[in-house]
Amino acid sequence: MAHPLITSLKTMRGNTRACVLTEPLWGIPFNLYAPYVSVYMRSFDLSDTQIGLITSIGLSLQVITALFSGVITDKLGRKRATLIFDILAWSVPSLLWAVSQNFYYFVAAAVVNSLWRVTMNSWTCLLVEDTPEEQLVDVYSWIYISGLLAVFFTPIAGLLINQFSLVPTMRGLYIFAFVMMTTKFIVMNAFVKETRQGLVRMQETRDQSVFSVLSEYRGVFRQILVSPRTLYVIGIMLVMSISNTINNTFWSLYVTERVMIPKEHLAIYPFARSALMLLFFFLVMPRIREMNFKRPMLIGFTTYLLGQIILITTPQGSYIPLLVSTFLEACSVATVNVQLDRMLVIDVDPQERARILAIIYVIVIVMTAPFGWIGGQLSEINKNLPFLLNMGLFAIGALLVYLSSRQERKSASLLS
Repeated sequence: MAHPLITSLKTMRGNTRACVLTEPLWGIPFNLYAPYVSVYMRSFDLSDTQIGLITSIGLSLQVITALFSGVITDKLGRKRATLIFDILAWSVPSLLWAVSQNFYYFVAAAVVNSLWRVTMNSWTCLLVEDTPEEQLVDVYSWIYISGLLAVFFTPIAGLLINQFSLVPTMRGLYIFAFVMMTTKFIVMNAFVKETRQGLVRMQETRDQSVFSVLSEYRGVFRQILVSPRTLYVIGIMLVMSISNTINNTFWSLYVTERVMIPKEHLAIYPFARSALMLLFFFLVMPRIREMNFKRPMLIGFTTYLLGQIILITTPQGSYIPLLVSTFLEACSVATVNVQLDRMLVIDVDPQERARILAIIYVIVIVMTAPFGWIGGQLSEINKNLPFLLNMGLFAIGALLVYLSSRQERKSASLLS
């Protein structure tokens, strides 16, 4: 009997198939350089606070790009907006990172990279708008799996750093990212077509100015406020956004400076994380794909919490506890993120998807933006503090999942 995920891949058609199959061209280069971004910045004598400030600058600008993302997606169309802003948000910054010399280069790259919030909106619409709801868990599973294919390449980064040192290797990886990502954007654009809802919104907004369309956000915002389940989803997204900001910015610094793991060995952990997530998607996800979101997400937040406890209690030079922490994080990411993506799509009005997603992203980014700087301040005081903050966030996430589940049962009882 064929594996459910394999069957779903074979049956994918149209935009969904094009988005999924080209995703490794973005995921492989991104996951090659991502574990080393903070230590790359450190090589140019940037402090924890400066590194955190760059993160916060990028997030602050994402507020603006996310706010306009719905308008841009509706006026340009999902297909055209994705191509233009993918190239601006990823190809251009890759070149800036490749030639970086100091703090200001990284700020410039963060400014341009903030445009990815536009393509996040347009690409999501391309992916889901013509996709049956019952396929969404499998679709998002394959998106994550596609990105995880970098597992077979991550050791290369460590070997290259060992051979050529960190800075020359990172410059080469960013050039590689420019080539691979640009290829992905062009190839995907050739095989996708504008969605049905995209054509409707392009027609509806054709004679409206950007600010005229933007002024209609007030009604869409009220629509969000009267939807308790959407508000719970926003809360969970905020928890994940802040914790991801903390982990992505300070994990590699913590591991190299507090646990004293050599830089060239950092690739072990993304490798293990990706390999474990791949196994999880194929062995565990088929068993929980039809389950209500409550139990998988509560388990996911619990394992997130345990992983952070193990991380901050890891003795210097100890590889095994870090691997255990990585294992728990891998299971948590696979469980929570897929269910959260599914909840977000199901709870959003399909007629207003682009604008609702834009407002949701703005809310999440505005509230996340200070935490790059806050994390830097906490890290300066004590390297453990950013991860203690994460532990509190994961407890809040579990509470929000429980409350959302209660709201779902309440809504179902009212309808019956």
